[in-house]
Amino acid sequence: MQKRSAPAKKSPAFGLAVFLVAVLALGGATYSVGVTARRIFLQQEEEIVPIIAGGALDDIPALMRGNLPSATISLVDRRPARRKPPRMCEMGKDYFDRLERNREAAPGYTRRNEYVRRYRARRGFLTEREMRAARVAWHYFEKFTQDSTGLANSVGNYPSTTLWDTASYVAGLVAAYELCLIEKPEFDRRITRLLTTVKSLELFRKELPNKVYHTKTGAKVDYTNKPGEIGFSALDIGRFLVWMRICKNRYPYLANTIDSVLLKWDFSNVVDREGLLFGAYVDKKTGEAVYAQEGRLGYEEYAAKGFALWGFRPLLAHRAEPFLTASIFGTQVPYDGRDPRVFHSQNYVVTESYLQDGMELGFDLPHDDATPDWLHSDGWRAEFADRIYQVQENRWRRTGFMTARSEHNVKGPPYFTYDTIFSDGYPWNTVTPRGDYVPDHAAVSAKAALGMWALWESDYTDVLYEAVIELYDPENGMFEGLYERGQGRVAIFTANNNGIILTALLHKVQGTILTPYTGDTEVWYTAYRDQDLRQRRNYPDPPQREDWLPALRHSVQEKADY
Repeated sequence: MQKRSAPAKKSPAFGLAVFLVAVLALGGATYSVGVTARRIFLQQEEEIVPIIAGGALDDIPALMRGNLPSATISLVDRRPARRKPPRMCEMGKDYFDRLERNREAAPGYTRRNEYVRRYRARRGFLTEREMRAARVAWHYFEKFTQDSTGLANSVGNYPSTTLWDTASYVAGLVAAYELCLIEKPEFDRRITRLLTTVKSLELFRKELPNKVYHTKTGAKVDYTNKPGEIGFSALDIGRFLVWMRICKNRYPYLANTIDSVLLKWDFSNVVDREGLLFGAYVDKKTGEAVYAQEGRLGYEEYAAKGFALWGFRPLLAHRAEPFLTASIFGTQVPYDGRDPRVFHSQNYVVTESYLQDGMELGFDLPHDDATPDWLHSDGWRAEFADRIYQVQENRWRRTGFMTARSEHNVKGPPYFTYDTIFSDGYPWNTVTPRGDYVPDHAAVSAKAALGMWALWESDYTDVLYEAVIELYDPENGMFEGLYERGQGRVAIFTANNNGIILTALLHKVQGTILTPYTGDTEVWYTAYRDQDLRQRRNYPDPPQREDWLPALRHSVQEKADY
């Protein structure tokens, strides 16, 4: 992490540091010190604001920084934090009658660059059809999770997975428990088995998880599922970090286990001093690890927030720039402005990353634990998501083609397709990973359709809902989608599709899935304070106000063009 120079004069935090050192000298346990530190912050109101807002972290010895509370909006502004909603079967019949819903605020940006969307998310109990879809989607994981490791197959019977798809399994597991499809003993058995395996995985070059693992053995493999290591993905890790934080915040009894998993990893090469995210691959000629910037507009910012939830400061990765817009059916669609010919990475515009940000994180900044669901503190992300939705509705109204675009698997070669809103200079471009144009693979993605239905309550998403809600095989899960050109179903089943569908259904019931952290200290921030391991592996300190990702608004967004 980037180092901060200490202020010339002692701040109020210096007295706190001296006090904490004294407590340790008297033999106080780390947990007790953490509770004491938090109480001091909460009781000494004259000192809390300078400490958190002024960034006096360097006045405190490194040994003690981990005991500071992470600065969040509720702590800094002294506002009530959001609460974890009850499981669906524990909600009263009038639960949604009492739910706070925005009915007056005009759409657009606030003075703080928060954003009020034009559409509301759907909220309510699941209907019989929706519960059936949830049960079928969960059945995918019941059928395709390996007993030997607790890992779920990414695609049907094929025993291979990535960290991204493992996060999708965690998403499905959380949703299954919260929607009362399974009870706590089953949830605990599955999550504990999974975390035990993830902790034991052999890492790429002793740094971070390999891009692919065999689900039966947990061994590192390549994309053909043969033994070998091929690098790590910052985007996959970022998604996994989102769901580890969701689990840790919702289920505090899992906190130590989750922290112990992440404390085996070395983050020194994945986030640089400028706040960019880097993945790794193996040079075919030399066999050396090569670290390259990873992520494009949409996924990059989502993954950045995953890292920020654990105290990292991926400042540049979270910014929209450089981006351009393409006018499609009257909507200015944002896409990454980096030239693929120079940077050798395509700028695919798809729905999925915006859905994940909205359903999981509420289009909020990582430090935001207090704003209501209808107000989005990461304003530009919410506004860009509205554009991604609107252009797809507009296409349907202009051409009659139902549109819910995202990348998806296909049966047989090329096995995977980027079904985009815009890429390579063309709207509605459907391409293989090699860049070949395959328009016959264009499809209404089931995960995109139900995700849009959950986040945008509209006549159009009602149409999408009817198209996909019963698109399933009771023995295998929800189908990947429905081909746009009339070839029928995309007859394949994946962890990502079923996990995101369960996420969408959970969002209808509970709203934003990330809930505030309720503990005092975290092992993630206190461990190895007596060693140089934290610095060598780039483990962060608890984020203070100066570490917050900024709430930005870009000049092109001053007048949102729908």
